[in-house]
Amino acid sequence: MNKELEHSFVTNLEQNQNIVHKVCRIYTSDPDSHNDLFQEITIQLWKAYPKFRGDAKFSTWMYRVALNTAITLYRRSKRSLRTTDIDAIDFKIKAEEYDDEEEQQLKLMYAAVKQLNDIEKALVFLYLEDKSYKEIAETMGISEVNARVKMNRVKTKLKKILNP
Repeated sequence: MNKELEHSFVTNLEQNQNIVHKVCRIYTSDPDSHNDLFQEITIQLWKAYPKFRGDAKFSTWMYRVALNTAITLYRRSKRSLRTTDIDAIDFKIKAEEYDDEEEQQLKLMYAAVKQLNDIEKALVFLYLEDKSYKEIAETMGISEVNARVKMNRVKTKLKKILNP
């Protein structure tokens, strides 16, 4: 690959790497799995980058590749091994006005999201990223109406998980 393409990829990845970290956080439960998934997503992004046409924003394309990679690996690993408990993830917020209640709510939310299936996790993730239903539909390859319907069902499911 040429240097210009490589530079473009690295620049885009650096600017948007938080997307990959967020996807990793939803689909993994420990730092080693997070790092492995981050690496695998990066590899898949690199492999697919020459085909990136720019029809969508780079970040939208990146969400799609990252989620598809995570879902594929999640389905594969689900058959063979269990992940560690949610407590293994460090949710500490390094700020002076640190609020333990917020951390506890985040842990509960992540624990609830981990009980969802892989597609539902992706929907919640994109929704929490403030993506429009149009962007969610585009990223997941479904219709906008279908995205709304699925999201409403997931919200109901999460409410039942969080308030049994």
